[in-house]
Formats: sequence, C-alpha cells, structure tokens
Amino acid sequence: MNTPERRRRGIYLLPNLFTTAALFAGFYAIVAAMNDQFVPASVAIFVAMVLDGLDGRVARMTNTQSEFGAQYDSLADLISFGLAPALVMYEWSLSGLGKLGWLAAFIYTAGAALRLARFNVQLAVADKRYFTGLASPASAGVLTGMVWVFQDYGVEGEQLQWATFALTVACGILMVSNVRYYSFKDLDVRGKVPFFALLIIVLLFVLVSTDPPKVLFGAFLVYALSGPVTTLMLLRRRRARQSAADDDKED
Repeated sequence: MNTPERRRRGIYLLPNLFTTAALFAGFYAIVAAMNDQFVPASVAIFVAMVLDGLDGRVARMTNTQSEFGAQYDSLADLISFGLAPALVMYEWSLSGLGKLGWLAAFIYTAGAALRLARFNVQLAVADKRYFTGLASPASAGVLTGMVWVFQDYGVEGEQLQWATFALTVACGILMVSNVRYYSFKDLDVRGKVPFFALLIIVLLFVLVSTDPPKVLFGAFLVYALSGPVTTLMLLRRRRARQSAADDDKED
C-alpha cells in the first residue's frame, strides 16, 4: 500500500535568527526600562529596528521566505515596537499621570497590534510602495528617540508628561489611520547604483554618528509628520481641482 510522502518539517534558520535577535532586543528594552536604564532601553529598540529590517531582506535574498517566518516576525514586532516602546515611555514619563498614563501606553500598544494585523491581512492587495498608517518601527523610533534625546540633555520625563502623553497617543492613532507613508520597498538594493548614491549613504552614516539621538529622533519625527502633511496637500489639490471643475460647469 502506497503511503503519502511525509511533508518535511522544520524552519529556515538564518532569517529567524535575525527575528529572534530583534525579539531579544525588544525584551531587553523592557527589562532595562524597568530598572530605569532608559538610554540602553532606547538603543536596544533601535537595534531591534536594524535586525527587523535585515530578517526580511535576508529571507528574500536567500529564498527562505515562509509563512512561519512572516507570523513570527509580526509577533516579534509587536513586542519590540508595540509593547517595549509603550513600557519605556510609561516608566520614563507617563507613570506620573496615573490612569491617563497607562491608558496612553495601552492606546499605543493596541494601535501597534491593530496596525500589524491590518498589514498582514492586506499584504496581498496593498500597494508595496506605501504603508497604510505609520509603521510600528517608525512609531517606536519617534517615542524612544525622544527618550534618548532628553535623557542625553539630562531632562527627566516627569517634566514632559503632557508632551509625552500627546506624542504617545498621536503615534498610536497614526498607526491605525489611513494616512499613507512611503515604504522605500521599491528601492533596488541588489541592482547597480550611481557612484554618487554610495557617497550619499556614506554621508548619512557620518551624519548619524555625529549625534545619534538627535539625528535619529529628528529623522523619525519628520517621517511621522510627512504622512499627514502629504495627505493635507493632496486634499487641498483635490479641492482646488473640484472647485475649478465646478466653476467650468457654471460657465
């Protein structure tokens, strides 16, 4: 009697190692924040971003994509860019607001979870060039970048409670909004590029190395604001076109 061939069980090791490392960095950020080590916690989340960017690219370059890897990556992202930044912000500043503080942290965490779930559902039909809503790593970059900058200046989170409250809630809302953000996924990193492009990359590394907290916080904040600004500009253009079309009809 012929028996059906057994499916081979197992997972691809290389990309999931990067995902596990990103998960570890997010977990370490939580532990560090609980011990009032906010700069190491912030740095750990930025390290998780780098590792998160590598796991998908490594999987595509080595042709080791899998459904397991995609789901594992989403769960790791929820810890590293959803739960960890919320807890870092709560321990650093929001705890002084009592119930409002942990509610703001929860809004951010829930926003990250909902954004990741929507991303997974729409993955097959979404335009790869754009994200719908602020990506959770970018949102985490805004929050932890703020913590890193003000810790660098010696400013305590208790002095910025309402500012951190507003920023945390705003990032949570932006993640579940319909605002579009450029994803940079159409950039071809394997093809040939002009020599000038390599020079720009070197200059970016130099810029970040001059003052990592300020540069990274500024870059992620500008990116977070780019979505609403672009959306408002598009709405203005549409209204102007609609007004012009209505005027033509009246004439």
